Amino acid sequence: MRCLSILIIAVLLITGCNRKENKTVRAEKIQRVTQQDSIEAIGLKALTALQTKDYEAFAALFHPTEGVRFSPYGFIDPTHKQVLAKDFLEAINRNWILTWGNVDGSGEAIKIRVKAYIEKFVYNADYMHAPQKSYDSIIGKGNSIDNLKDTYPQLHFTEYHFKGFDEKYRGLDWTSLRFVFKKYNNAYYLVAVIHDQWTV
Repeated sequence: MRCLSILIIAVLLITGCNRKENKTVRAEKIQRVTQQDSIEAIGLKALTALQTKDYEAFAALFHPTEGVRFSPYGFIDPTHKQVLAKDFLEAINRNWILTWGNVDGSGEAIKIRVKAYIEKFVYNADYMHAPQKSYDSIIGKGNSIDNLKDTYPQLHFTEYHFKGFDEKYRGLDWTSLRFVFKKYNNAYYLVAVIHDQWTV
């Protein structure tokens, strides 16, 4: 009887340890998945806001202290920094003409209103239904330097990509939209919105 009691206790102890280990492993997996899921959920909110042109909802996702940097191309020009925060909605309402960078090839300054910029250099395709999406990896690659990871080291990003629309261009009409995220008070916010395409 004593041996049976010892055996039962041993089985219970082993089972308890295994359950504890399994809970720890599950908790670690949930934590890893939750971070990516949280970021991708914010990305989806941003896409939804852009698709429906709900700019208040889009602005609500901006980093509270750093705002959002907009880049018209994959190469983020270190000499130019168009960052918008609370003034984003004001710029829309007041129809401000802003300088966003330079046109690829001609070097001409991109001086347009916010809505026009969004239509051409942000939501220029239906990224909500993009056939390719990624997390922390670049899909669209052209002939320009991609310095996202150098500009935002250790930050997470998502990409939404179309490999092309017209076969005659043989993929040179590909387009991508990337969101870069940064944590603030246990939540993720946008710190960069980067459009990319084939450049001259």
